[in-house]
Amino acid sequence: MKDWSSAPQVMRDANAFVNLMHVLLGLYIWELFVSRDFDWEIFSAKRRFRWPMIIYFLNRFLLLFALIGIAVALNVTTPIDCQSLYTFNQLTGMASVGLASINLSIRTMAVWMHNRWVVGLLSTLILGHWSLILQGALLTAVFIPGQGCIIINTNDTVLVATFIYGMCFDFVVLLLNAWRLCNLPETLRTDAAAFGYTGWHKSKLGRLIFRDGLIYFVVAFLANLLATIFMLLHLNAIMDVIFMSPRLLHQLLSHVESFRD
Repeated sequence: MKDWSSAPQVMRDANAFVNLMHVLLGLYIWELFVSRDFDWEIFSAKRRFRWPMIIYFLNRFLLLFALIGIAVALNVTTPIDCQSLYTFNQLTGMASVGLASINLSIRTMAVWMHNRWVVGLLSTLILGHWSLILQGALLTAVFIPGQGCIIINTNDTVLVATFIYGMCFDFVVLLLNAWRLCNLPETLRTDAAAFGYTGWHKSKLGRLIFRDGLIYFVVAFLANLLATIFMLLHLNAIMDVIFMSPRLLHQLLSHVESFRD
């Protein structure tokens, strides 16, 4: 059986983690570039400003700062405060996911026409999610000469709890949207048909949920599940978090795409 805690194996895992993070940073910068027209329309007032756009931009730039911070931590050659840097990276990365969930929750509240029970449920879930996100540093990192900032320990209990909570949160949001759309009043279905739609499920909102939403949930759930499994296996400190960043990036991009739709 492979010894995942051996020094050679940890070094191979660390190299894989470094390469993965550089790829993710490049992909995210590319996504920011290709979506620049939409963002510029907001900054130049060509598109009407709405307050959820604040969450949209916080989402995007917090994750950018987190990825840049991780790139700095992985490439640093002189002694720095690695613990503070990784704490910043973790808080900005997890906060971007928390804001993404708020964004999708706002859309769900709108679908339910701000029903007080739905608003109360989602608001409670949001508070619970952020109570986990704001736990603080969930890992320990130190500077090792010749290697840079190295993760030596992770708080698996809180990390797993945060991931599982996020999965459940997204599942509840999906169910609420699907349930609402499956029970739209007949008048709304008629109005949709009057605008050229052959069925209520082909409306813009319907496409968002049943085309993008379901696919997003399945992939996001699998990404969360994979990350959670590796944290529970606790092979080593690197493998505990190696799938965390891909999960954060996918979840954020899915929510951002839903906002732009």
